[in-house]
Amino acid sequence: MEIHQFATSLTYGDAISDEMLEIQKALKKKGHRSEIFTRFYEPRMAKYAKDFREYKKFSSPSNVVIFHFSIGSPVSKMFFRIPDKRVMIYHNITPYEFFLDTHRILSRECYKGRLEIKLFVDKVDLALGDSEFNRKELESLGYANTGVLPLLIDYSKFDGKPDPVVRQIYDNGKFTILFVGRVIPNKKFEDVIKTFHFYKKYFNPDSQLLLVGDFRGMERYLAALKGHVEELELSDVHFPGRVDFAELLACFQLADVYLSMSEHEGFGVPLVESYYLGLPVVAYAAGAIEETMNGGGILVHEKDFAKTAALLDKLHKDEVFREKIVLSQKKALEKFSRENVSTILLDFIQRVAKNES
Repeated sequence: MEIHQFATSLTYGDAISDEMLEIQKALKKKGHRSEIFTRFYEPRMAKYAKDFREYKKFSSPSNVVIFHFSIGSPVSKMFFRIPDKRVMIYHNITPYEFFLDTHRILSRECYKGRLEIKLFVDKVDLALGDSEFNRKELESLGYANTGVLPLLIDYSKFDGKPDPVVRQIYDNGKFTILFVGRVIPNKKFEDVIKTFHFYKKYFNPDSQLLLVGDFRGMERYLAALKGHVEELELSDVHFPGRVDFAELLACFQLADVYLSMSEHEGFGVPLVESYYLGLPVVAYAAGAIEETMNGGGILVHEKDFAKTAALLDKLHKDEVFREKIVLSQKKALEKFSRENVSTILLDFIQRVAKNES
């Protein structure tokens, strides 16, 4: 049986692109032929991708095709037409309201995307969310056969060598708070900054904040964030922008705590990456965050910046408390092991192949 994947793009360092490569590895390990068909790809990813228009040469009713849903893509139209068995993975679409003041085009595309996903209701054999949060949304839209497939992540890549230049720049002895994510409004970077303001002013002036993520296309939001930093008269707030993996690894390794105040997440990959690296996590309970945390880390249920800053201080000063949190994360991570998720994936594939979905 051939099991292929469809996606709009294959991008270096992107969580969903990384998952596609991991799914491909898991399928090939079991002896399945498996290719990734996309519309776009970064040059460095060319060896992993095939043009989606070539798929007609591979298509067969005995194949299974996994489609990673994305907004307004001609790949979707191809997926509609093929006779293969069809599985859709939904990674969530951010509600358009988050972008009304910063990116009207993206706001429009997200609005259209939430309409478009309804078109697939009777077109797939199985619809998967990478969290129960996403699965419930699919169910509410009318999908009959649904399931949860957590993101398949290769944690071993974090055992590599960090970028020495980034370490030299930011490894300055200061208590380091880290947040990783594309610089977009739903991530609530401003609330991370507010929390850091309380922490630095009232608990630990010898501290810094690293806000790591691509801000291309979101320059208006970035400008507002930098203006907010100036209004608060804050120092030691850094926006490294988009980084390669070795640079990202350096940021994770020199950080003392990971802080998320995001208000919409379909999964939250940096949370489990922090778990793997033994970095304590403090996160606001929104979207799939609580599910992804899986009983580990510290979950906050209100945006009380002073109280959250106090939690950061406790993690800094109370070694026993810190170790307890890290241990809880290690236990929680077992749910997302490669072995466990690979087994779930292969079980879903077999069910679809046997028309048991």
